[in-house]
Amino acid sequence: MRSQDWNQDLANQTAMNAYDIIKTVRVTEKGTDQSHHYNQYTVVADTRANKFQIRDAVEELFKVSVVRVNTINVRGKKRRQRTKQAGRSANWKKALVTLKSGDKIELT
Repeated sequence: MRSQDWNQDLANQTAMNAYDIIKTVRVTEKGTDQSHHYNQYTVVADTRANKFQIRDAVEELFKVSVVRVNTINVRGKKRRQRTKQAGRSANWKKALVTLKSGDKIELT
């Protein structure tokens, strides 16, 4: 990769704000158990975002202290709807965010 391409790619990554990085907080049965027992929340993040950007975005949006961020790139599933032509759901990034004890994200 040429240095110009790398610099341009880096500039595109840093141009994202917190609302671009964090798409939503996933509310599932497993995620609810994790939030009660381990103080961890599951967040859907932009696929271009890294752990440091996700940490800063969560701290900015929810006013909490983040201890650790684990990320997983989730591949989209193949889908079909009563036709022979197959489709595919989009790839996405899951971030498991661990908060400092005592901090909470209020989900309403």
